[in-house]
Amino acid sequence: MKSSSSIFSVAVLVAALGYFVDIYDLLLFGIIRIPSLNDMGLSPEQVLTDGESILQWQMWGLLLGGIIWGVMGDKRGRLSVLFGSIVLYSLANIANGFVETVDQYKWIRFIAGLGLAGELGAGITLVSELTPKEKRGIATSLVAGIGLTGAVVAFLMKEYFHWRTCYFIGGGLGMLLLVLRISVFESGMFNQVKTMEVQRGNLFMLFNNWDRFKRYLFGILIGLPTWFVIGVLVTFSSEFGKQFGITEPIDPGKAIMFAYAAISIGDIAVGFVSQWLKSRKNALYVFYAITALFMVLFFTTQWNGSAAKMYWICAGLGFGTGFWAIFVTMGAEQFGTNLRATAATTIPNMVRGMLAIFILPLFQWLRGMDGIGFVNGGVITGIVVMSIGILAAILTKETFGKDLNFVEK
Repeated sequence: MKSSSSIFSVAVLVAALGYFVDIYDLLLFGIIRIPSLNDMGLSPEQVLTDGESILQWQMWGLLLGGIIWGVMGDKRGRLSVLFGSIVLYSLANIANGFVETVDQYKWIRFIAGLGLAGELGAGITLVSELTPKEKRGIATSLVAGIGLTGAVVAFLMKEYFHWRTCYFIGGGLGMLLLVLRISVFESGMFNQVKTMEVQRGNLFMLFNNWDRFKRYLFGILIGLPTWFVIGVLVTFSSEFGKQFGITEPIDPGKAIMFAYAAISIGDIAVGFVSQWLKSRKNALYVFYAITALFMVLFFTTQWNGSAAKMYWICAGLGFGTGFWAIFVTMGAEQFGTNLRATAATTIPNMVRGMLAIFILPLFQWLRGMDGIGFVNGGVITGIVVMSIGILAAILTKETFGKDLNFVEK
């Protein structure tokens, strides 16, 4: 099948709506963490610690699911992942509406994470392969930008419905999306590769060649700042607010909504910035700078007890981390068609998983050390994560305008 000449193709629309449902379900726990855990009778301390634990289980599911769906995307096709993943996470979210204990919550969020892992990578891979290289960055940015508004809808649902109903709505939206998926065609590049004698979806190929491994590793590391911002600063904005002396209660769900509304705008903007600069990397540096600026503001602002300032700074952080669209696109562009879905699906989920295995544990360890505490632990974690991301970006190859019709051997 030839590439669509329009960035508003059916594939782009369906991928964007799929990512919308994905983000709704992915962030719903962060938005309803406090009311759902309060409803289970947990203390404020347990709401923090058990909330972190449930979030980590979800991220472990994303990490494992990214591998499973990525390999399947190159072996069975991009569409098989889009169908299978949405069924799994939709059913899991419906089940989430019935949880009664923290342990049940952990396991079902883990299963939801497994399903959620397949959506973005497969969608971006499909759109990248169906869109002309001259328009690829804008098309993938539209997918991410439209999709990320799912967080805003999740917050609005939380404002009007019980937290259990919010999960049922997420599951129902996923099932409705399956109907739209029927109209999408498989990637022509993938269909061509199926006839070739090359290995498809071999995860170990990402590690058995030094050049490929570097591309893969740097592709993961450049995305780390996103999930430090979302998984630590925004998700736990209520706890940070208390440490800053903000007397007005902060709703982390509202903070997530502000952040993701701005990420949606940033994700669309970064595609045009990349197009204007004719560079993925330079666009990334621009948005890194914005992210770093708002990190500084997060920790140095004179709050004067105002929650409104917190929400707007979360929005600034969100806009900066709008580089997520370019980051995922770069992951797809770095690899040949026989490994593209594996790389593009595992890379963003490795970043999400790093929240569970690196970012949160580092933050927890630092804040528990004498003389550091909660706020300084966040500062140090932020410096470490941003430094890693910038170094990885410097070492990453430019992919703007790259022809994707090639294979890895």
